Amino acid sequence: MPETNQKQGLDELLSDFSRFYILTILYEGPAHGYQIMSQFKKRVKKEISPSLVYPFLEQLENKGYVKHTLQPVGDKIKKVFVLTDEGRELCTCLFKRFAGLVSIAIEPSLSVCAHCGCKVYEGAYKEVIDGKEMAFCCMHCAASYKESRCR
Repeated sequence: MPETNQKQGLDELLSDFSRFYILTILYEGPAHGYQIMSQFKKRVKKEISPSLVYPFLEQLENKGYVKHTLQPVGDKIKKVFVLTDEGRELCTCLFKRFAGLVSIAIEPSLSVCAHCGCKVYEGAYKEVIDGKEMAFCCMHCAASYKESRCR
């Protein structure tokens, strides 16, 4: 793929990710545009353009997924956006889909604790027991596992 097409594809992908992330910020609670951009930069470590944020908020509002109220913020009046019930349903649906994709992507990096069964993403605590390397979520589960085998 030529470099310009690859960059364009990456830009589109990041743009879609940015929209998804705007929804996650709104899912956490009401926010105005600058707040969304600030939270995005803080968490994702990437600037997001107002030319993406505001038209997307307008689209969401036109489709009934968000509504805004005018509220004083400092010495200014700002549009504060909040998800509607339909917007919360949309987010829940998107989060379930995204969780499935993430699960597929990280499955090879997961270990299951031999004692409690929780899943650990990388960095599992490992011990060799009876000549077999076993994964645990922590040293306490490893100790409990060994103790339960002695009984």
